[in-house]
Amino acid sequence: MDLRELENGVNPDNHWYYQSKIQPLIAYTRNLLQRVPELTIIDVGSGSGFFAINLEKAFGDKIKKVCLVDINYTPDEIAATQGKKIEKMTHIPQRIEHGLVVMMDVLEHLEDDLKMLQDIKANCTGKNHFFITVPAFYSLWSNHDVALGHYRRYKINTLRGVLNKANYSINRCYYLYGSLFPMIWTFRKLDNLKKNKDTSKSNMQSFSPFVNNILYRISSLDMKVASANKLCGVTCLAEGEI
Repeated sequence: MDLRELENGVNPDNHWYYQSKIQPLIAYTRNLLQRVPELTIIDVGSGSGFFAINLEKAFGDKIKKVCLVDINYTPDEIAATQGKKIEKMTHIPQRIEHGLVVMMDVLEHLEDDLKMLQDIKANCTGKNHFFITVPAFYSLWSNHDVALGHYRRYKINTLRGVLNKANYSINRCYYLYGSLFPMIWTFRKLDNLKKNKDTSKSNMQSFSPFVNNILYRISSLDMKVASANKLCGVTCLAEGEI
């Protein structure tokens, strides 16, 4: 997750957005582990490490290693985890084998998203897998994107396009949060009309337990049918092989 969202007081351990967004990742990993004995998780742009760390919690010994890759880690953070099962680093591992490369809302932060995908592929040996999410639809562009340093938002065809150029094999590509798209679209349009807009903060925020629970229930139901959603959503997701 983006560390700037933590600054807004967002706790991914109970926030509806992160608790629902991790569900398809856990389902995909569970499916992979039915076909392979173990996986190494390479979480690129890992931030707090929420997604990869929770995969390790969910699958235990079936996760051989967790590499948290983020350019913002300090030397002290890296030294404290060096050689451990969950290890922080600033560069992609030179050798990726039996890996699941996770990129949760990362590509939109990169001026050259293709180069990142190619660099990852160049370090892959044998059969590896990927799970990627990116923000969807330019119609949702707002101060949230500016605050988080986004270069773009994606549709299925644009995400497929860059993955195909990098020679990734796509199994599925679909949208998440389709049920919430009208509400978020309206919110973003109204937000863009504000004068003297604060472009230093994202729209991600904490809610009361009641509202958080409602949004979690709605988005969890959305996740159950999301793989069939090729129409619209807040997030675009792709999964497959490298």
